[in-house]
Amino acid sequence: MKELEGIIIAAHGRHYVAQVSERTLQCVTRGKKSDVAVGDTVFLKATSADQAVIEKIGDRRTLLYRSDQFKSKLLAANLTRLFVIVATEPGYSDDLVSRALVAAEAAGIDAHIVLNKADLADLLPKTRERLSLYASLGYPLHEVSAKSEPDAMCGVLTPLLQWHSSILIGQSGMGKSSIINLLVPGADIATREISEVLDSGKHTTTFTRRYSIDENTSIIDSPGFQEFGLYHLSEGMLERAFREFSPHLGQCKFYNCHHLQEPGCAILEAMEKGSVAPMRHDLYRQLVHESSQKLY
Repeated sequence: MKELEGIIIAAHGRHYVAQVSERTLQCVTRGKKSDVAVGDTVFLKATSADQAVIEKIGDRRTLLYRSDQFKSKLLAANLTRLFVIVATEPGYSDDLVSRALVAAEAAGIDAHIVLNKADLADLLPKTRERLSLYASLGYPLHEVSAKSEPDAMCGVLTPLLQWHSSILIGQSGMGKSSIINLLVPGADIATREISEVLDSGKHTTTFTRRYSIDENTSIIDSPGFQEFGLYHLSEGMLERAFREFSPHLGQCKFYNCHHLQEPGCAILEAMEKGSVAPMRHDLYRQLVHESSQKLY
């Protein structure tokens, strides 16, 4: 039977949906492998009119994933841009935002921050202040109001999506679904259809879903989550994923400096001088500790 080429547009457990030309196929991997990500190019062998087995995964340009002490979870492949969605309310986690930016940096993915519900004027100054650290590091910050100013929001985000394969991530309650539904007309219907195919019930946000906007532009919606483990990143990968560390790497007294408590550490000196924020160094310390705890 002829080999088919497609793109994975949804994933739920070990069940996948692939877009092959104008049709969608329900897919599984051989055996118990679950190393397929939304956005992957895959080569398939059809087993019926609407089902197939994934035989091979194409080369990946990028891969974004999170991990805990025991296992890793692929989020998406072949991304070029990541948008972290936060809001003036409910409160968002600085830790999750920082970890998402580190993950993007380590994977070579361009990262942006989107502040939703910017129309809540009384909460806006404090939220801007919290986000100013990331803006000072060069991460673009875009203020939108998906519900009160939908057209303006589309005017801000649509050009940023063009020619990119993007993912939106964030905690529940940040308005991510509202943003997706405005950017991708019919997203609700498409998500319900895929939910039925994957048999994932009514909880349509529990799986990752890719929407194609045009031939060169796609957007991936990921489930809201509260934690972003990065146990898979080695110490060397971590130090390069903090962009403010970059000017100081290689300047430490000891070539094998861990940037934790060593004398003559250029990163610690930079923190004392104010060019590395203590909050960011605390995160680096925590991530180095997590990396050492990995059991897989």
